[in-house]
Amino acid sequence: MEALNNAEVKIIHRQTPESSAMVANTRRAMTLTAAINRLTFNDADQVRELFSQLIGQTVDEKFILIPPFYTAGGNEIRVGRNVFINQNCTFYDLGGLDIGDDVMIGPNVSIITTGHPVDPTARRAITIGKPIVIGSNVWIAAGAIIIGGVTIGENSVVAAGAVVTKNVPPNTLVGGNPARIIRAIGTQPPV
Repeated sequence: MEALNNAEVKIIHRQTPESSAMVANTRRAMTLTAAINRLTFNDADQVRELFSQLIGQTVDEKFILIPPFYTAGGNEIRVGRNVFINQNCTFYDLGGLDIGDDVMIGPNVSIITTGHPVDPTARRAITIGKPIVIGSNVWIAAGAIIIGGVTIGENSVVAAGAVVTKNVPPNTLVGGNPARIIRAIGTQPPV
């Protein structure tokens, strides 16, 4: 997994063709997520079908998403194999969201690639998208927030309630606000 760079940052100005396309895509995503959110855990095949339409990529038969689920786009989400997404997650993917294989995402997780300038004169006029990359075999625990522009290395764990604003090295447990390294994760057998 490579570090992200500024060349991958998307900047969309208000009242441009790009902003019109972003709004149209949000409408499309809201229609599809509303359909997903009417389904239950027992409707896994339909959830997979609608989620595949949302992201424009067929997810594998081991993909599980438990509704409700929210996104403002969907077409910039890429999902690996055997991914689990628990209830009430929000993915804003304008900057691009890559989720590796065997990733587990707990309930109430927010993965937000988009933001706005801090300067109040530009805040409503510009949307900024920074990519997020989640490596294989990552566990993001309940209520965590991942902010645009970060990479979470393979095998890492983001503790419940953590706010990740910087890259997480592989094989690392992080937690807190802002998230900090708690310890390395070894290859010891599970307890």
